Amino acid sequence: MVLSLSSYNVIQYLQDVGLSSSEDGAYAESELSQSSKKNLNLLVTLSGNRKLLVKQERWVENHGTPQEFFNEWLFHQLLERFPVLGNNSAIAPLVAYFDEENSIIIRNYLTEYIDLASFYQNNLYFPQAIAIALGTTIGVLHRATFNHREYRNFMATAPEGQFRYNFYNPAQGIGSIGPEIFGMIPTDALKFYVLYQCYESLSAAIAELAHEWQPCCLTHNDLKFDNILMHSRWDQLDNCLVRFIDWEACAWGDPAFDLGTLVASYLEIWLHSLIVDPTIELEESLHLAVTPLETIQPSMLALIRAYLSACPMILEYRRDFLMRVIQFAGLVLIHQIHETIQYRKYFDNTGICQLQVAKSLLTRPQESMLTIFGIAESEIIKPFAKVANLPQTEKKQNLLRLYHHKNRLL
Repeated sequence: MVLSLSSYNVIQYLQDVGLSSSEDGAYAESELSQSSKKNLNLLVTLSGNRKLLVKQERWVENHGTPQEFFNEWLFHQLLERFPVLGNNSAIAPLVAYFDEENSIIIRNYLTEYIDLASFYQNNLYFPQAIAIALGTTIGVLHRATFNHREYRNFMATAPEGQFRYNFYNPAQGIGSIGPEIFGMIPTDALKFYVLYQCYESLSAAIAELAHEWQPCCLTHNDLKFDNILMHSRWDQLDNCLVRFIDWEACAWGDPAFDLGTLVASYLEIWLHSLIVDPTIELEESLHLAVTPLETIQPSMLALIRAYLSACPMILEYRRDFLMRVIQFAGLVLIHQIHETIQYRKYFDNTGICQLQVAKSLLTRPQESMLTIFGIAESEIIKPFAKVANLPQTEKKQNLLRLYHHKNRLL
């Protein structure tokens, strides 16, 4: 029988697995606000103000043993197996214990770090030093694991000694829609699916992105700001400014997706600050944002440049790398809308604006890059790549053959 944790039995559980003792005087705080329908998150304080974050997947009884927590445990083992990666403080292992049978993972809690998403949203301040730390950290990870078979084979391990022959391709659109959707989401949210299905060019762009997905290094695969911590004294330190957490989705993947997710997180702050009204055109609404795009552009540019400085060979591997980053950013924005509808049952005119921006990123990445970063692609990559001036490979358009028929709401 699967053990179900709560604030009432978590202390006893920690004692049973040897992470605490009766002399610790440990106590569990109430369920953290980050807890969702999917995971239970409990913060436990031990003696010496040491804290542990205890996480359990709620739906384990209905779905068997999931692999997300296993992925984080596997990443922890990878860092221990290959010290060249584990010595990177920004991704250093935090996992203290993993209980595969009960789908429980326990991490050391970093008391001196704060959530990056909250910092940005509360301060509307985007220090370039933080962006540089983000770009450098993920760039170093991608470069260190780039095309190294030993890392790929290690990440191919599956629970119970099995082997993963295929890795998940994140370049996926919204799945098929059936009649059951009408009882699951608000009527207003149906407009999102109608608009999404109207754009054949959008479906073709996502299909092409999926077709061109090329896994070549270890990727985090969920690098939103909620999964990044920054040191509370970041402005007084020279290193250890950021820490990446929640490696539950990590796998052998496409580096453009990690960078695209970070860019999408910046854009989401801009888009969620829009002044939206049916009487205001989209272009005007974008310019009236409380957090203007110009405010976050320096930070996004610093992120991109720091990444390319840490991993310049990526431009030789993929001359269209930055275009794919922009397209993945658009895809992430679409999935964020979908998740908001699924979990918060909410969709409004801001979501419509976000969908329009995401469509532009996916279908017109070259033009969008100039808008998003404020400078042309050639100016961004010029200092980093010898191949910057080589002609881009022509791509086939309208690859309708790559996506499947979907039920329509039209």
